[in-house]
Amino acid sequence: MSILLPQTTIPLLITQPMIANPKPMNIEPNNHSMIEVLDEPSKFFSFYNRPVKNTTPSKDITILEVYHLIKGNRYQRQTEALRAITDKKTAQAYKAEQFDYITPSGTFTKRTVNSLIHHSNLMVLDFDNLDDVMGLKKVLITDEYFEPDLIFKSPSGNGLKMIVTIDLQIGTHLDWFIAITYYVRTTYLMEVDKSGKDVSRCCFLPFDPDAYINPKYLSDSF
Repeated sequence: MSILLPQTTIPLLITQPMIANPKPMNIEPNNHSMIEVLDEPSKFFSFYNRPVKNTTPSKDITILEVYHLIKGNRYQRQTEALRAITDKKTAQAYKAEQFDYITPSGTFTKRTVNSLIHHSNLMVLDFDNLDDVMGLKKVLITDEYFEPDLIFKSPSGNGLKMIVTIDLQIGTHLDWFIAITYYVRTTYLMEVDKSGKDVSRCCFLPFDPDAYINPKYLSDSF
């Protein structure tokens, strides 16, 4: 099952007035009419070896494999080194050179929109420059409309990345991005990084021993 969203946030299926009265992050959102999306994500998307200028994937990978990479110590040295860098430009350059990355939204021959082989029915959402990283993580996990597949800290440590399932039979990748960002903005007064609208958006893999994965991926039946 993918995320649940208020029906009014789906651009292709607007039938009721828009959500009003946005609330602070620590207040539970109201109940809205919603659409239950039943389509399951495909298993694979592309993995790329560092640096980010390398746009040719080395293999296909799964959510569960990414989860174990992030929780393990493979990226611990790079992550700790990055977070010790105080100069923003230096940090950006270091991240671009030292971190492997994925394109969660699909498999590609090259990391460009026109080189998409198969959409994974997944979307990565970035939340940057947060005051309370763990607080937002808890909110996203418990939100009545989200069923996150994976949530982990950004390489910098002051942001979150959330991967969710979308249903391309209901709307396009861009439709879903608009719907989700609208819901987050009006419900929690927060902005999602606009980069998520790009199907070929890359996602760097950091070290996060507290990464969250949807329990369905840990079940024997998955």
